[in-house]
Amino acid sequence: MAVDPLLCSREELLALVASQAMVIDKLQAQVNDLRAVVVELRRRLDADSSNSSRPPSSDSPFKRPPPKTSGMPGSDGPARKQGKQPGAAGKNRRQVDNPDERIGVEPHACTGCGTGLADADYRRQVFEASPPPPPRVVQYDVAERRCPCCGQVNQGRAPRSVTGRVQWGPGVSARAVLAPIGHHLPYARAAALLETLAGLPVSTGFLVNARRRAATLLDPFMVRVRELLHHVGLLHVDETTARAGGGRAYLHVACNDTYTAMHTGGRTNGDIDDGGILPDYTGIIVRDGYAGYQHHIDAVHAWCGAHTLRDLKGLHDADPAGQPGAQMMATTLVMALRDTRTARDAGHTALPADRLAHLRSAYAGAIAVMRDDNRATTRTPLQERGWSLANRFDTHRDMILAFLHDLSIPFTNNAAEREIRPVKVKQRAAGCWRTLDGLADFAIIWSYLSTATKHGLDHLDVLVELFTTGPWLPPDPTPG
Repeated sequence: MAVDPLLCSREELLALVASQAMVIDKLQAQVNDLRAVVVELRRRLDADSSNSSRPPSSDSPFKRPPPKTSGMPGSDGPARKQGKQPGAAGKNRRQVDNPDERIGVEPHACTGCGTGLADADYRRQVFEASPPPPPRVVQYDVAERRCPCCGQVNQGRAPRSVTGRVQWGPGVSARAVLAPIGHHLPYARAAALLETLAGLPVSTGFLVNARRRAATLLDPFMVRVRELLHHVGLLHVDETTARAGGGRAYLHVACNDTYTAMHTGGRTNGDIDDGGILPDYTGIIVRDGYAGYQHHIDAVHAWCGAHTLRDLKGLHDADPAGQPGAQMMATTLVMALRDTRTARDAGHTALPADRLAHLRSAYAGAIAVMRDDNRATTRTPLQERGWSLANRFDTHRDMILAFLHDLSIPFTNNAAEREIRPVKVKQRAAGCWRTLDGLADFAIIWSYLSTATKHGLDHLDVLVELFTTGPWLPPDPTPG
């Protein structure tokens, strides 16, 4: 009920003001709570692969997030221009001396005066696709011969890969694996493409059987590559989810610049170790912040700097004015990255001691500012996230700054993330793996193809070799 101040005594007015102040305080507290909720919801809504731990595959293909003016420094310099990059190999066509077909195109008369003309003095060539030829049929006539000395009947031996009276050859089997695995096509589309472009009328069942045979034949390769990776000095590891068998499965990768090994399973310590590479490993493990690798205490752990920069960007974008410490920490990490690049390019094996001390001091200062930004009796969800992030940078500083002390350690875990990206590409194209065995076969075959690529070998060539004589096996690493 409204109160007329003119009819109130002084004591009543003072009581009214006190009552209204209490109401204002309650409303202000509600406004602060709602403002914090709006900030947190806005942060979640704006989260994408550039400012959170979400993979790029989770970004909407229909609506790209708008550019954000966050003020966060970039780690890779100016953005690259679209199109072919400087130094990248190009592809072009040149005229040949012996074309498959010649078609004369001569002007019969001058269009101006009607005078007859001689032969043209230049030529034009069009490179055209040929119709797919019928499959090349090779027949092995297996002969029997009786020995004139002992009478033993001897039979000729066909190649090991020739087991049936009628069958597809190694080249067809290789293409049947390359299309759905190497190029991530769904099986029905892969079968249609092979018939259209190569004249091979294969069924989807044949493609699945070829995949299964390839995975089985690759057992010696997986044993070999796991042994090699277990003894390298630095490993990149990562994991990702995949839809398989009507549920969710995990695919794990361990790799370096020369070898790749993938396997499937869950996300526990035992599932990670089932790859057969990390148990008793004593080298350097470059990874993200997932705690599933912490039990490998004999290894040196290094955290991916790209993940930390994304976390800092997400915090800063949500409240640029209230989170200056996030920008300070990102600036420190980028400055450290540039210093290590400069030292590495100059042939140095370590940073100067004074520069190293300066960077570590700047890192500690950024942690202090981040804590000041989020030091409050009652924290908002964003402040809770900022406080937790500051504690993480403090607790795990040795792993985060490992690249400062050992210049052989890369700043990011991009090597492993590149290896698991085909999983998302395949999943987007096909929707899922119908069985867990299909996902496991994909992991094995992609390990083979990726390792071959790192050795400069063609996917089709190594698959033909696989179905002809057995898997290509990577050589021992070059000393030094």
